Amino acid sequence: MASVCFYFQVHQPYRLRRYSIFDQDSNYFDDAKNAEICRKVANKCYIPANQCIYDLIKLHEGRFRVSYSLTGVVLDQFAAWCPQVIDSFKRLADTGCVEFLAETYYHSLSFLYSRTEFHEQVRLQQEKIKTLFGQTSRVFRNTELIYNNEIAAAVAGMGYKAIIAEGADHLLGYRSPNFVYSAPNAPIRVLLKNYRLSDDIAFRFSNRGWAEWPLTADKFAKWVNQVNGCGYTVNLFMDYETLGEHQWAETGIFDFLYHLPGEVMRISLDNNFKTPSEVIDSYEPVGEFNAPHLISWADTERDLSAWLGNAMQSNALQECYNLEAAVKAKGDEALLNDWRRVQTSDHFYYMCTKYFADGDVHKYFNPYESPYDSYINYMNVLDHIASRAK
Repeated sequence: MASVCFYFQVHQPYRLRRYSIFDQDSNYFDDAKNAEICRKVANKCYIPANQCIYDLIKLHEGRFRVSYSLTGVVLDQFAAWCPQVIDSFKRLADTGCVEFLAETYYHSLSFLYSRTEFHEQVRLQQEKIKTLFGQTSRVFRNTELIYNNEIAAAVAGMGYKAIIAEGADHLLGYRSPNFVYSAPNAPIRVLLKNYRLSDDIAFRFSNRGWAEWPLTADKFAKWVNQVNGCGYTVNLFMDYETLGEHQWAETGIFDFLYHLPGEVMRISLDNNFKTPSEVIDSYEPVGEFNAPHLISWADTERDLSAWLGNAMQSNALQECYNLEAAVKAKGDEALLNDWRRVQTSDHFYYMCTKYFADGDVHKYFNPYESPYDSYINYMNVLDHIASRAK
């Protein structure tokens, strides 16, 4: 039996406008650009992808099941600029075949700098998920799949039953990500991303230079089926924007998705689809996943260098969290929200100076001409936030 566990990350940051040292207003965010991008991605990805998922759930009479993690900031943007996306997620929630995971509201690195802020952001996101979709999450997903034993223990202490992480080869060794694991000294299950199969869809699907191109549903289903006998669950974790935005509709990505569940279940009647909660309820851990050092799902290194790889990033993050006490003491909700929005990990990703194996990826997602421009712009905004907190 092979259980396919789909998890999609749904997130858009509040991008900053060009903000110079001479600016004195608190309009830090480029609302026009953010609205434009939100609507564009909604039309290319969120709306057609949600329709496809809904159709598949109905077609397979509930046997097709998926999970999502939605940041609070993307839900805020949906509410402001394309509320029909929220309606389509509500319709998915009503099927009973979709699970919503917990994470930080602002897609932040707060666990690394402030446990108090981390707990507050998770609480805010969970309140939003409960209000919109009527679910209380059992499974946690940290920003960028940043994970170690300490994070697992903290999340277990918050009452979550499972956490998802990258199936990093250097930690797994000879073992497979296609099993459920436990965390050392913490009562929590760990679900690991099968990055090879996930990235076949997320990154290689439209690459005509790839030896396996074109990737068809029946071919991928055969790869999934090969897990039988050497694993229980194939965890396909990826950005939701893979569907229609990173891989355009013209590549055939929606046709691939539409035919995949049928092919997976046709090739073996024992194959199925499960949400993360259903996976941990169905399979026992086979061992411990010991992660003494921080890992993530980013880049070839699977570390934190995409956000903390240079002095600019380290300085910007530290200066941001240095403002916590002053911002919160002010009692100004608008100020607090602005400060939290600039915690979003994307701002620090834009400052990344890695231009080697992963450089093209960083440049593709960067709205600035250079990481240095990003840093200067960010610090100008942060300086003004600091002035409001005095």
